[in-house]
Amino acid sequence: MLASQYGYISILVMLALVAVMGVGILVINRLVGPRRTSAVKQAPFECGSDPIGDSRHRFSVKFYLIAIFFIVFDIESVFMYPWASLFREMVAEPLIGWSTFGEMFVFIGILGAGLAYVWRRGALDWE
Repeated sequence: MLASQYGYISILVMLALVAVMGVGILVINRLVGPRRTSAVKQAPFECGSDPIGDSRHRFSVKFYLIAIFFIVFDIESVFMYPWASLFREMVAEPLIGWSTFGEMFVFIGILGAGLAYVWRRGALDWE
């Protein structure tokens, strides 16, 4: 009964400490931190591009293509981690284990074929 009464107190204490620390850091920064402004600090900065000039000029699509390819391949490779962590338990069951092993090879093959296609098309060449 004691555990069920006080089960969430540790979570509440942690949330209170996090809130106090967050507010404390902001207050200390406001009190102690330097407040020297300059033209360089006040200038807008975005993605390494110089913001001075016309806002309607065209950008190369290559940057966005490489970013999208990175996200796609990164997210697909993240799907391999749960499979790898459960691999020993899956192989213990012969029918399920080896079928998931084959499915992962098919998944890696499709991922590799997609990467080879993108690479062959020259979408990863940075000019």
